[in-house]
Amino acid sequence: MLVIVAPGQGAQKPGFLSPWIEDPVFAERLHWLSAVAGLDLAHYGTQADADTIRDTAVAQPLLVAAGLVSAVSLFPHPSDAFSAVGATSGHSVGEITAAAGVGVISAEQAMVLVRERGKAMAAASERTATSMTAVLGGDHDEVLSLLGNLGLTAANDNGPGQVVAAGTVEQLAALADAVAAGKGPAKARLTALSVAGAFHTAHMEPAVESLARYARCVYTHDPRARLISNRDGQVVHDGPEVIRRIVGQVARPVRWDLCMQTMADLGVTGLLEMPPAGTLVGIARRSLPGVATFALKTPDQLDDARAFVDEHAVASPMEGSPTWRLLVAPAKGTFVLADDRDRDKPLQPEEQVGAVRSLRDEIPVLAPHGGTVVEWLVEDGDLVAPGQPLVRLHPEAIA
Repeated sequence: MLVIVAPGQGAQKPGFLSPWIEDPVFAERLHWLSAVAGLDLAHYGTQADADTIRDTAVAQPLLVAAGLVSAVSLFPHPSDAFSAVGATSGHSVGEITAAAGVGVISAEQAMVLVRERGKAMAAASERTATSMTAVLGGDHDEVLSLLGNLGLTAANDNGPGQVVAAGTVEQLAALADAVAAGKGPAKARLTALSVAGAFHTAHMEPAVESLARYARCVYTHDPRARLISNRDGQVVHDGPEVIRRIVGQVARPVRWDLCMQTMADLGVTGLLEMPPAGTLVGIARRSLPGVATFALKTPDQLDDARAFVDEHAVASPMEGSPTWRLLVAPAKGTFVLADDRDRDKPLQPEEQVGAVRSLRDEIPVLAPHGGTVVEWLVEDGDLVAPGQPLVRLHPEAIA
């Protein structure tokens, strides 16, 4: 099964779009998204230096545009992707790329959201001197304990061996002193990240408020393939909920470790990372042993990337059905029907149908828009996979 992922801020490198821009079709599409973003993305992706593209207001639109335009290069007929991609996910701002990729929002809506996200996060970063540092190696629990003691947030939990700490520059300096003095986890080492603030922490709350105003005007569709949320690794199949999570995750930690667990639960065999690729493939090689990976960096890899897609292609079970009629499992576990639920009774908006129980937690399954039950696709007590359809609904009005 194929999973396609989109990287987050920090993955950008000077000149990474130079080989792509030689294709006139790519250049024209990038020019269109530049108009929406209000930025010369071709310039930033080919000529700007590292400090310039480190600017949050530049880096985020650049990353999302690069992922979206290269995806159309990989799948010249975008609908072909839905017969091949088992799931998709994005790290941090990459979740906007993923949401557009599975049809939740248009490319233009994605660029408006990321433009305002980047501006709002840059403004929030100016209020207090903050940053982020990757903690590589060391015992996972000891790393988290140390960060908590120093008042830092584990803004990105990428699994054992890589946790990203975020907070004020003073807190990060204290972290560096602790590790240098041997007071931190054994074998832990630090790497400062090329970001301008403490993203995915409470420092970004002002950006959440700003982005929420724009999000209220976004029209959505339900995903056409499994979308794994970086908030908690759950498969989300309600368009408005995807947008709510995109807004909220600005100030919430990214749980990429849980995303990878969901990928493993799905039986992923191949993971392909969109440009600027490399970061998420590196994490996957450590955390998903046996899973083949492909880092799409330049257009001369496109034929090999298409062969990789063909080798691992398994369509999402959502393809081939009107997605707005399906409720799906958010995670791996056992489906349990709600105690007082009449299986054939029409569902009110936001009514709970049941839950998916796992060893880790119990996740409620809601009917966001209500509807009349057409067909139950699972029984009470059945084991289910992330994104597996549970019930088919007819979205007629409920009295």
